[in-house]
Amino acid sequence: MSTQGSGTSTRRWRGVHKALADPLRIRLLEALWEMPQSARELSDHVDLPADRLYYHLNQLERAGLIEIAEYRPLARGKVERVYTPAVTEPPGDTANPEEMAEFLGSMLDATRADINAAYRSKHTGGHREIALHRGALRLTDEALAELRGHIDQLATRFGDGDAPGVWTRVVVAVVDLQDRPCPDAPV
Repeated sequence: MSTQGSGTSTRRWRGVHKALADPLRIRLLEALWEMPQSARELSDHVDLPADRLYYHLNQLERAGLIEIAEYRPLARGKVERVYTPAVTEPPGDTANPEEMAEFLGSMLDATRADINAAYRSKHTGGHREIALHRGALRLTDEALAELRGHIDQLATRFGDGDAPGVWTRVVVAVVDLQDRPCPDAPV
């Protein structure tokens, strides 16, 4: 790969991280993973009018995260766009630390919105499961690698998007709480 191509790709993916640094856009993209939808249909997922979503959908489209799947005819000769996720996924190591922190913060904000919606639903008689486990573990590098392996196995085992059931948000964060030397660093 040429240096110029690599730089262009890095700039493009930095645009992706910037586009996803908004919890609403993350929620829109996740709704589109379920099925292609129009802004009007997406408005039900995020409790906002469709006209307030076009800016955010444009940002996702410009970043290459979504594309127009079709143009659906409406009454009186109008047409609506139906969006679908793009196939590509950004590599995780192209963003600088500030971009990554902003992106991950947006992921947590989107999760907070999901939790709030679930509690509102429960309060009004709906049935939604909510469980949060937070703790700190002292792990060796080997134990951490094993834990990550188990998380990957669980995600693979239960991650069939075509299976019947209820869409459920699963968030697992594995974050070192202490600085430590890099294993490849010279001693």
